[in-house]
Amino acid sequence: MEKHFGYMRRCFELAKLGKGFVSPNPLVGAVLVHDDVIIGEGYHAQYGAAHAEVNCLNSVAEKNKHLIPKSTLYVSLEPCAHYGKTPPCADLIVQQKIPKVYISVVDNFDLVNGKGIEHLQKNGVQVVSGILENEGMNINKHYWCFLKNKMPYITLKFAQTKDGYIGIQNKTIRISDSLAQRYTHQLRAEHQSILVGKNTVLSDNPKLDVRFATGKSPLRLVLGNKTDIPKDFHIKNGEPSTIFISDKSKLSIQEVLQKIADHKIISVLIEGGADVLQQFIAQNVWNEAHIITNKNTLLHRTQDMDNPIKAPCIKGIETASFMLDTDHIQVLKNPHAISFT
Repeated sequence: MEKHFGYMRRCFELAKLGKGFVSPNPLVGAVLVHDDVIIGEGYHAQYGAAHAEVNCLNSVAEKNKHLIPKSTLYVSLEPCAHYGKTPPCADLIVQQKIPKVYISVVDNFDLVNGKGIEHLQKNGVQVVSGILENEGMNINKHYWCFLKNKMPYITLKFAQTKDGYIGIQNKTIRISDSLAQRYTHQLRAEHQSILVGKNTVLSDNPKLDVRFATGKSPLRLVLGNKTDIPKDFHIKNGEPSTIFISDKSKLSIQEVLQKIADHKIISVLIEGGADVLQQFIAQNVWNEAHIITNKNTLLHRTQDMDNPIKAPCIKGIETASFMLDTDHIQVLKNPHAISFT
């Protein structure tokens, strides 16, 4: 069984290469093995483009194509059996006469949900599922959360000084250093959308893009009215597009999330401001949090101490802790969040 774990973990490594490019589709990796030698690898690299299984089989060298019907396919997610933006992968596996398929996770999406496995088995393919299932689930936590709960996966992120401040009212100051900034942009790329309050937009005029990372810039969400933001602000220009969620009716956090879910957005990175972050924390509506703490105090950053903004107060289970230059990164998960498994 250990060798099967090794090949499946390779599928996971490949799947992660699609981060920032495939959302709202899941990350998927595939490996083709003949006599304990990998002869093909692939992953879902772009939303709407070929799936992992297709790319894996296409990667097999011409001299090895005759080995495909004698090989075993490993795939991190159940092959699809329906026509979407691409043809069914289960059909391709049958056509290529692959005799055995190992799967990590059964895809509970309505149009799949065991149908891929059923199609393979009806056509004589031996299928084994549940290989490193928990690891396979975690790779696509955004996807599973939305699929099960019909609500997006919520990630909070903020940077604070050593003395616990995230900024100064109506002023723009940079707290974290360049490596942490790249880390933040990579987080953005891994989420389908990014949300801020209108006050953050008015004070910082942010671009909310991924210029310091690889991947696709997230859809921009603003809690506020479009008319509150000047026409020349970044948020109203360029790509990606921006969705304004009006605050005239004083929507609750649950109502805000429902509006986001109605747009089929499966993940949201919430970057501020402090009031917006604290509302999500107070109502316990978050799945994970990334807290960046710089080694310097606010006074070190600026001599102007008028109206300092305290960092949100948050507690959770620590899942990671590491340094990036002068910044400490702490990742928390919410033990009370709705389960997606």
